[in-house]
Amino acid sequence: MKEYILLFRANYQDIAGVSAEETRERNNRWMDWIDDLVDQNHLAEGGNHLTPEGKVLRANGSITNEPFGETKESILGYILILATSLDDAVELAKNCPILAGKGTSVEVREISNN
Repeated sequence: MKEYILLFRANYQDIAGVSAEETRERNNRWMDWIDDLVDQNHLAEGGNHLTPEGKVLRANGSITNEPFGETKESILGYILILATSLDDAVELAKNCPILAGKGTSVEVREISNN
């Protein structure tokens, strides 16, 4: 099996307005999804949440103070999964709970060993 990264994108400001109850429900959906990946031997080592603070450096030398300075969407976190192909990895990502949110996405990329 090959290793793939799933990059989770959403608007940090949308998350800030979520109630404690909804946060608990979302966390439970995430844990259920992760548990399914573990049970199917598709979860690889690695993954984390990211803080909203950061800086983006551009080729022209400009630096913005936040990763989502020009756009509302930012990478919230990532996990590494194991799949036989990119299409298989996409199928696994289709059940990701983040996709239930407005303006969210999951980017699926193969990890290169080169």
